Amino acid sequence: MAPSREIRPSEKSRIARLPGSPGGRAKALTSLPGQAIMRLSWTPPRGRWRVRYLAVGLVAPINSKIRGHGFPVGEGAGAGQSRGGVLVGLADGHANPPREGGSFVPLTPVVALQLSVDGYPATLWLKLESHNPHGSVKGRTALALWRDVVPRVDPEFGIIESTSGNLGLALAAVAAGNQVPFTAVVDPRSSASLVDAVRALDGRVVTVDEPDGAGGYLLSRLAYIEERLAAQPRLVWPNQYANPANPAVHARETAPELRAQIRERPTSVLVAVSTGGTLAGFRRYVLTARPEWELVGVDVVGSAALGGTSGRRVLSGIGASRPSAFLPDGYRPTVWITPQEAVSACLWLAETTGLGIGGSSGALIASALRLFRATPRRTSVACLCPDGADRYLDSVYSTSWRDRQGLVSVDIGRGVEILAVHHPPRDPAAGGAAWSAARGAPAPDDSPKGRSR
Repeated sequence: MAPSREIRPSEKSRIARLPGSPGGRAKALTSLPGQAIMRLSWTPPRGRWRVRYLAVGLVAPINSKIRGHGFPVGEGAGAGQSRGGVLVGLADGHANPPREGGSFVPLTPVVALQLSVDGYPATLWLKLESHNPHGSVKGRTALALWRDVVPRVDPEFGIIESTSGNLGLALAAVAAGNQVPFTAVVDPRSSASLVDAVRALDGRVVTVDEPDGAGGYLLSRLAYIEERLAAQPRLVWPNQYANPANPAVHARETAPELRAQIRERPTSVLVAVSTGGTLAGFRRYVLTARPEWELVGVDVVGSAALGGTSGRRVLSGIGASRPSAFLPDGYRPTVWITPQEAVSACLWLAETTGLGIGGSSGALIASALRLFRATPRRTSVACLCPDGADRYLDSVYSTSWRDRQGLVSVDIGRGVEILAVHHPPRDPAAGGAAWSAARGAPAPDDSPKGRSR
C-alpha cells in the first residue's frame, strides 16, 4: 500500500514539505487555524505525491474573529463550515448519502430567524449551502457537471471552466479525486483564498483581467475558453452556463430538500442568480411539484442575468454580464439589490446573530427584509444562501475593501428585531417522511415552459 501523510497547516503555512518525498512539495491552503487537512499518497509511476483525499473547508472556527470586521462567528452555522469541517462526498460520488431505511440526509441545514419587522411577526429561513462539500452550493453543481461530462474527459487534457471561484474549487476537488487536470479561468474579483485553494488541489489558474465592456469579466473569460478549445479539441468544457445538468440537480435535490426542511407552508423562496441554473432548477421543481411557494429571483444592480441593464459590479458570485441561458426571457418576480444593501445585510446579520454569509446571501437577506416591509401579511421567507463569509474576508468583511469600492453602509436592519434564532437538528428523524415525500415529486422536465407565479 502506498504510504500516506496527513498535513494540518498552521495559520501562516502555504507550502508543506513532505518527509520522504524526493524534493516534492504539497500545497495546502489556510487563512484560519486548522482549516485544511490533506491526505496524500506517493504515486511511483509518476514520481509525485497525489492528492487522495482533501478537506479544505475554509472553516471559521467557532468563536473566532472574522478578520477586518471583528465579530464572533456563531455556533452551528458559521462561515463556511462543511459538515464539521470535513469535506466529504464530492470526489467519491457520495454527495447525498442514504440514511438507514433508504431515505436521504439533507446536506445543508436550515436556520430559522424569528423576527419582528416594523412590529409584524415574520420567519426568515436560511438554508446554509456553506455546509456543502467544498463550502458552497456549487458543490452540488460540480458533481452534476462531472457526471455529465466524464465519458468525454481525456485524462491527459482534463477539463476547463470559467468560474468566479466557488465552482472552480469544487471542480478542482472532483478533478483531483479522479486524477485529471483542471484549469480554472478566473478574474481579478475572484477570492484570493479560493484561487489558492484551487492551486492547492493541483489545479491550474488562469486570470483574465480584461474587462468585457458589460460591467464584468465573464465575456472575456468565455472568449479565453473558446480559444483554448480551438487550440486543444480534446480539452472538455463542462459549461456551467448552458449544461442542463446544472439546473437539473437543483430541481432534483436542492429544492425538495428545502421543502422538506421548512415543511409545507406558504413561503416566498428567494434564489440568487449568476448562471441562472439554480433558479431555473427551482422553477422546474415549483412547476412540477406545486409547493406553496412564491419563487423570487434576486440579482444585483448592474447585472444582465435576468433582464437587467449591465453595468459596473463589485460583488463576485452574483450577477452576470449577459442574460442567463437557462432563463433567456428573464424571470419575474425579481428583486434587484445594490451592493451597498448586500454588504450591509451581511454585516448586520453577523453582528446580530453571529451567522457569517457571503455577498450573494447578503443580497437575499436584503431582499427578504424589503419584501417583509412591503407586505406585512407575508410572514415566511426562505433564502438559499450559496456560501459563507470565509470567501469574503478580503472583500465584504474588509473595511479597506469597502472603502476602496465606495460602499457606504445603509441601515438595512431598520425596524427589525431578532426575537430568536433556531438551529434545527442536521438530520431530524421526524422529518424523514416529509423529506421522502418532497423527493418523491415527479421528475422535473429539462425543458419547462412558462414561469412560476
